[in-house]
Amino acid sequence: MANSKPYVILSAAMSMDGKIATRKGESKFSSSKDLARVHRLRGSVDAILVGRNTVSVDNPSLTVRHAKGRNPLRIILDPKATISPSSKIVKTSKKIHTMAIVSETAPSRRVSILAKKGLEVIKCGKIRIDLKKLLSILAKRGIRKILVEGGGTTNWYFLKEKLVDEIIVTITPYVVGGKESVSLVEGHGFDKISYPLKLKQVKRMGSEIILHYTI
Repeated sequence: MANSKPYVILSAAMSMDGKIATRKGESKFSSSKDLARVHRLRGSVDAILVGRNTVSVDNPSLTVRHAKGRNPLRIILDPKATISPSSKIVKTSKKIHTMAIVSETAPSRRVSILAKKGLEVIKCGKIRIDLKKLLSILAKRGIRKILVEGGGTTNWYFLKEKLVDEIIVTITPYVVGGKESVSLVEGHGFDKISYPLKLKQVKRMGSEIILHYTI
């Protein structure tokens, strides 16, 4: 069972009230020192994974820039194959190995566009992406460690399916508030308080606190 899936690290920076983005999508909470730490972490894993909404709102590169290290495989969960061809990830997919994970209901035309842009497209799940199946596929390809960088909905599904092994969260000195702001974990939520974590390390870095938990 230990080798049936990669080791999964969930990583995020959030406001002190648990938000990872404002209601308008702003999500740059981390200091330069924390960004360097995150990029060192990126350089130590085999793959980095985000959801389609993160690509749409943040337009990230998902590369290692603020520290030395190689760029990991980039994985985008995109059930309907709707990520924009003009996004940074798609534009650089011929230089950096990038996977688009789609459902079986993704339109063939959209899938074809992504494939022509250089992304490796993998169908995994009928309507929603089957995360357990995906991790099994990745493990068979030699992917041993994955960094999940959200957003909130992606975080929810990984936690709901009990696929996370480790959580590293930076609490930043900001308050966001608002029902429309994105929380660290979105989704339906658990009915009972039944997901205990083990605190492994606490580190203070200026006005930020980095919490390191294992499951």
